[in-house]
Amino acid sequence: MKILVLNCGSSSLKYQLVDMETENVLAQGKYERIGEDEAFITHKVDGRKIEIVYPAKTHEEAVDFTLKQLVNPEYKVIDSLDEINAVGHRLVHGGEKITSSVVIDDGVVDILKQCTDLAPLHNPAGIIGIEACKKVMPGKPMVGVFDTAFHQTMPKERYLYPIPYEYYEKYGVRKYGFHGTSHMYVSNRLAEIENTPIENLKIVTCHLGQGSSICAVQAGKSVETSMGLTPLAGIPMVTRSGDLDPSVVTFLMKKENKTAQEIEDILNKKSGVQGLSGLAPDFRVIEEESVNGNERAKIAMDTFKYTVAQYIARYAVSMNGIDAIVFTGGVGENQINIRKGICEQLSFMGVEIDVDKNNIRSEEKLVSKDSSKVKIYVIPTNEELMIAKETLRLI
Repeated sequence: MKILVLNCGSSSLKYQLVDMETENVLAQGKYERIGEDEAFITHKVDGRKIEIVYPAKTHEEAVDFTLKQLVNPEYKVIDSLDEINAVGHRLVHGGEKITSSVVIDDGVVDILKQCTDLAPLHNPAGIIGIEACKKVMPGKPMVGVFDTAFHQTMPKERYLYPIPYEYYEKYGVRKYGFHGTSHMYVSNRLAEIENTPIENLKIVTCHLGQGSSICAVQAGKSVETSMGLTPLAGIPMVTRSGDLDPSVVTFLMKKENKTAQEIEDILNKKSGVQGLSGLAPDFRVIEEESVNGNERAKIAMDTFKYTVAQYIARYAVSMNGIDAIVFTGGVGENQINIRKGICEQLSFMGVEIDVDKNNIRSEEKLVSKDSSKVKIYVIPTNEELMIAKETLRLI
């Protein structure tokens, strides 16, 4: 059983071909700048990285050219596209109508369209990817795995905002949460490592990267998460503000004479640790500057670590305790000092990180001391494998 996993962006296409019998990745890559003359694909197979410039004008062309690489005689991994049994799509927003992974049909596409206002960049790209696959591989079964679906198990009192109820009824204004596929993968992986039924575990998963979110996973289900109506809420991220006093928005609109869209752009693209530090939007640069005496960089990093620790402690309330904390995502997996700084602020909960064990990057490992009351893990995320597993389950 071979499953192709696709993640369509507005001008990009990430993909993996997974052999589900072994869970080995046969090939993977990314198509960038789709629609431009400089469009190119980076294709990885058998340890080789092949970069090809090919000006795909549409996602349909990009999907078609990508599939040709899988059967390319020079480095092919399959003899025929007939060997691909199904396609799993990473999709972002299914609103309240999609609460789990689903086999894609016209009804699912209609729901994606209805939720476009909630994910204006991601949902149209997902639809484009689905339509492209229909044309290039007609009749091939497809499954949609939604970022928001994992969080549909949150209790109502945790996802409703304290604003007039009519806005929830009219526009679906509520907390939805994101990164669900990543939170689902690492929490299930933790249960496997611990050889413990996930139903018996209370886990806080910290997906820290360009976008970051924290999730309380109790008995395998999301019961609380930091992102909200959009991926802007929660902890400060590289360029996103995270939580704010709502009056900051209207105050700045008046003082700076800016439109709602302009303020939204500032909060999404010029805020977070970059906004505080004034440096490049890169955690590595900001962290390095923070230890080299740059005061604003230090404030930015301290704010980030403090807020993550706050959310972890908050989720002890959500679940009436915590058994394990999991760090994942580009920052969570690789930034040693950030993990250490977060955990040190949780010592009152009996959280103890082992400095030597924690000296790792992108490695699956228990990094807490034996005496720690809460286990601390680093688990590299694998959203593509989770999507492939969900696709296999549904077909």
